[in-house]
Amino acid sequence: MRALLASGNPSKLREFRAALPDWQLEPLGADDYPPEDGATYVENARGKARHGRSVAPGDWILADDSGIEVAALGGAPGIATARWAADGVAHLLEVLDGVDDRRARYVCELVALSPEGREHRGTGILEGTIAAARSGAGGFGYDPIFVPAGETRTVAELGDGWKAVNSHRALAAGALLAAI
Repeated sequence: MRALLASGNPSKLREFRAALPDWQLEPLGADDYPPEDGATYVENARGKARHGRSVAPGDWILADDSGIEVAALGGAPGIATARWAADGVAHLLEVLDGVDDRRARYVCELVALSPEGREHRGTGILEGTIAAARSGAGGFGYDPIFVPAGETRTVAELGDGWKAVNSHRALAAGALLAAI
């Protein structure tokens, strides 16, 4: 299946390609994405998908919104993750310095619009904790400090092969495939 990803983030494109190996996934090629000002991840993903539909009306369009939610911060940064701080990892480590409760989770909402305009969704949640320091060279975003539940290494240390199956984006892609 061919689809366009409504995102300018090459790391997300790489992750979704790995999670959806039977799809021919290409970037949408648009620059003027709508602002992520929805109240939920789904609203933000849907807005990007609808924008993609206006650019490429005859194609499958995929769009996501993702974030990290930290228990000690009441779920922040949440849907504001991308805009939370210039260096979100450094800021989060600073804010959590001396905090015992380091539970966190990655959340991804993935919306697909079919060529006929039908909406399909998939949700992926990866539970874990925030490490005390950066570790690992893989991944992007908060991966160097996010330790998935049941693991002792960060996502950045676990690598792309692990992410292709277990990340919040991979879980959302699996849920989307089940919904379609």
